[in-house]
Amino acid sequence: MPSFFSLRLLTQTRRSIRPDPGRDWLVLLTFSGVALASLLVYNMWLFETVAGGGVLSGEAVDLTPPVSPSAVTIVRTVFEQRASEEAKYVTGTYRLSDPSQ
Repeated sequence: MPSFFSLRLLTQTRRSIRPDPGRDWLVLLTFSGVALASLLVYNMWLFETVAGGGVLSGEAVDLTPPVSPSAVTIVRTVFEQRASEEAKYVTGTYRLSDPSQ
């Protein structure tokens, strides 16, 4: 029974308000403008905070590097070895034989 009563109250309240498209559009545009302005202000604050080096969360930030420097040097030597092998093919030290010939 409560849902019927609330629905009846809602329809009676809605009937008492006269339709006014101009007012409805003004309310809609006002709320949209306020929402747009608040989003612009929030985004400007967010940009200024991050651009200034700030942190968005209140948590402590761990500044230790995720990869150890020794791992970086190992990867660098692997890539250097691959580059030297590739250079041997380009300069002609190695010859690629084509079995289809």
